Parts: sequence; C-alpha cells; structure tokens
Amino acid sequence: MRAMILAAGKGTRLAPLTDNTPKPMLELAGKPLIEAQVMALSQAGVTEIVINLHHLGEQISNHLKGGAQFGVNIRYSREPELLETGGGIVKALPLFDNEPFWLLNGDIWTDFDFRTMPRQPNAQDLAHIVLIPTPSYRSAGDFEFADGHVTGRGDSYVYGCIAVLTPQLFADADTAAFSLRDTYFDLIPRGKLGAQIHHGQWQDIGTVEQYHALAATLAS
Repeated sequence: MRAMILAAGKGTRLAPLTDNTPKPMLELAGKPLIEAQVMALSQAGVTEIVINLHHLGEQISNHLKGGAQFGVNIRYSREPELLETGGGIVKALPLFDNEPFWLLNGDIWTDFDFRTMPRQPNAQDLAHIVLIPTPSYRSAGDFEFADGHVTGRGDSYVYGCIAVLTPQLFADADTAAFSLRDTYFDLIPRGKLGAQIHHGQWQDIGTVEQYHALAATLAS
C-alpha cells in the first residue's frame, strides 16, 4: 500500500512556531508530528510514502531520510512554488504508478486506525474520505453523510484530512495550484465520494493555541 503526506504548507497561522520549523515537524508527545504519522501508516501496512515539501522541507527530509528506520520507503516531491493540496498531489502522481493511495495532511493529530481504511474506493467512487463530527471550535461543517457516501454539503461533518484517492480523480487536472476540497465538492452530485466516520480523537493543528493545548493534553 502507498500513501502521501501533504507537508508543503507554510503554516502561517502557527507563526512564530513555524518561522523556523515546518508545521509537520512540531513535536507532540515527544516526537515530530510527521514521524508519528509515518509510524501509524507503517503499522497499517503502508510500504511506500510520498511527502511533498516546500517550506523548510529539508528539515523533514533530513529527519525522516529514506524511511528505513520506520519500515517504509519515503520519496519526496519538492515544490519550488506552493501548489496547494490538489496541485501538490497532481505533481506527485507519477510516483504512484497509477495505483490508488492513501492521503493525509501533515498537520493533523488523531488516533484513527488506518487499518479500517479501504485500500481503494468502491468501484463507483473516485475517492473515499474520513469524516469527523463537526468539532465545537468550528463555526460550520463541510458535509452530510448517509449509507457510506457524502450526500451533500452541510454542517454535520468536517473533512478529516484523511482519504483514499484514485489517480483517475485527477485525469483532467494539471499542476496548477488548486484545492482538493473543491474536487471533493464536484464529486458529490455525481455520487462518487465515498466516506466513513471517525468518532475517536482528532485535531487539526491550525493555531498556536490549538497546538499548545494539544501538547499539554498529550503531555499529561
């Protein structure tokens, strides 16, 4: 199984923490967040991981290296200019040999068990995403869900920044910067966006306050 971690962003809302450290390298529970993610993927059977890099990306590649110490092979997709989530994936697609792959953002902390993820979307779907019941700190949600599919946009769930994608999802895309979320929205009326719900722990690390609160919780 292959996976991609999105780790290119600048993390501007986390400044000054991210002025000299890329967001995925911030420590939680004694290790960089991205290291915990790589370990979780390896334990779920992933053998190859692609990580896209931009802001201070050499810190990530210098720390993780080729991934042998985690039982995986890590390759890097470097972006001289930021391509956002969608464009970054398109640039990295040649590394996946036209096979489905798992995706996760490099700025989430979760106890999600990746062994519960399908290895590919259902036959009629182009993507399968993990949804989280809308947290109290979010003013609005993203999606509604029923019977294994995203049924519309709404406030019940947010995107958990974890997915399994098919290369066919990007058949008409180029490497210009674009948001993956817009691609998901386009799939909804076509009935091609599968989903599952995660009711466990999950936190996107978007602000300094969120980071410090989570770090304190994990330390205790």
